[in-house]
Amino acid sequence: MFERFTKDARAVVTGAVAQAERADADSVTDEHLLLSLLDLDGGRVAFAFGALGVTDRRASLEAALADARRRGGMTKAETEALAGLGIDVAEVVARVEEAHGAGALAGAGRSGRSGRSGRSGRSGRGRLALSGHRPFTPGAKKVIEQSLRVALGRKDRSIGAEHLLLALAARPGIAAEVLAEHGATYGALERAMFPRP
Repeated sequence: MFERFTKDARAVVTGAVAQAERADADSVTDEHLLLSLLDLDGGRVAFAFGALGVTDRRASLEAALADARRRGGMTKAETEALAGLGIDVAEVVARVEEAHGAGALAGAGRSGRSGRSGRSGRSGRGRLALSGHRPFTPGAKKVIEQSLRVALGRKDRSIGAEHLLLALAARPGIAAEVLAEHGATYGALERAMFPRP
């Protein structure tokens, strides 16, 4: 499948790995793909982000991603569903952080903190220590797989960064939620990147 990736799509994937390395993360996530897409200069993705005002609100977007990490990777919809059951996620986070330190639910980096990505029971290093590379999470892999479907659905011969972005926006989760909060829904992105005559 990677032979069908354009130069910019490959740059997004390698950029996501670099984002994971900078964050000292064990694996490459949807969030890293989104941050890498935000780093692109030129092309349809950069145009869409500019047209929708996402580029100017990058700090807000990054803060929303950090807030989601602080909640242990839960979307606002999941938080609201738990609130409907009488569970105050903000209170749970506060108590966990009181006992274990700020950002305790933010996920496992190589520093050994526990969290969603550290469920394997290993020291937090997992496959990274054995292979020297960061694996992609199942969610990030699904985004990459979905980008092929998006490209095929548009009858495009290659997979570009724009297909990765649409796949990310279509997949339920933190990245799509944060994009939508910033006006970059699937429909808005598609209209900005592929205007109809």
